Amino acid sequence: MAKIMAVNAGSSSLKFQLLEMPQEQVIAQGLIERIGMDDAIVTIKFAANDQAAKNADVEVSGDKAKFKTVTAIKDHQVAINLMLEKLSELDIIQDFSEIVGVGHRVVAGGEYFDKSVLVNDDVLAKIDELADYAPLHNPANALGIRSFQKLLPDATSVAVFDTSFHQTMPKVNYLYSLPYEYYEKYGARKYGAHGTSHRYVAGRAADILGKDLKDLKLITLHLGAGASITAVKGGKSFDTSMGFTPLAGVTMATRSGDVDASLVNFIQTKENLSNEDMLTILNKKSGLQGISQVSSDMRDLLAARKDNEQADLAIKIFVDRVVRYIGQYIAEMGGADALVFTAGIGENADWVREEVVDRLGYFGIKIDQDKNTGCREEADVSAADAKIKTLVVPTDEELMIARDVQELMA
Repeated sequence: MAKIMAVNAGSSSLKFQLLEMPQEQVIAQGLIERIGMDDAIVTIKFAANDQAAKNADVEVSGDKAKFKTVTAIKDHQVAINLMLEKLSELDIIQDFSEIVGVGHRVVAGGEYFDKSVLVNDDVLAKIDELADYAPLHNPANALGIRSFQKLLPDATSVAVFDTSFHQTMPKVNYLYSLPYEYYEKYGARKYGAHGTSHRYVAGRAADILGKDLKDLKLITLHLGAGASITAVKGGKSFDTSMGFTPLAGVTMATRSGDVDASLVNFIQTKENLSNEDMLTILNKKSGLQGISQVSSDMRDLLAARKDNEQADLAIKIFVDRVVRYIGQYIAEMGGADALVFTAGIGENADWVREEVVDRLGYFGIKIDQDKNTGCREEADVSAADAKIKTLVVPTDEELMIARDVQELMA
């Protein structure tokens, strides 16, 4: 038995999950928000114990406990130290040395990494080098790795890349129709994202279907605030909707998805915007938020769609873009065995699944409304006569990270 921690470090946040392996049992999970501020928020959820009842900052409900506090946190190293101290104080761990491995989510691995790797100085240098590919994420990911290495120097450190799963795409699918020298000089190509999630749900889909993953053609739909769709052929990523960065692809919460580059230049000129201004608009003010002018949250748009034409339009555009990619990937792979819905919208918005599938009936994709309505867990929601299955698979990126750490430790 071994305790392994899966970590996702953001520029001002730290999300973690502590698991007992190989049992794959979640011991604790938490989030530290607003790092660098005087009112940072620390939340840890864990199984209730005797120590939980003694702590004024812990709320106990049945066999579940939640610790929450607001405090000043200077930086990531302070955040990690505080998190470890609380895990000890709350009797979740007895000693820091119990954590034998730490797996870190890293957004951009470029062409250097086609799988998870043990972290060394060369790996960290490459993560730093790839910061241009993910300027909001890679520096924070590297900072998280270095901070954990200082506080847990004996723990095995592993980097798990969002992009690595997509390194199996053929050139015809990952290259843009630009001068080839830009690919050779700058690595200008499609890298994709959410690879750990797509890898996990594809594997679970194979288990549900009772078939070998290598024999399947799947379309995995990671639909959340960030959304990406991947064609998985023979267990490998064959094509994916996100591009050089996570901005491309389908309409997302605040990201535009695919936009004509000439239109971007046109708006910049008309509005007298800098490149940074334009990227902010495309990443943070577009998508569902930009179209609806109501909210970036699909739940809010659903509540408003009956009385608000733009909220309804935003939903329709989201569904339309998802349908387009599904159709494209069925054509690219020469068919499909299943659609696999995951992430916040994919797992919980049964009506989105229904609206998407209703547009795809001519492919033989049909949903069973009784199975689909209210479904929030792993399930086959296909109609009995469906030629292409529709599955719901809650994603578990933290578990995939922990599995990779365990494998590399072995």
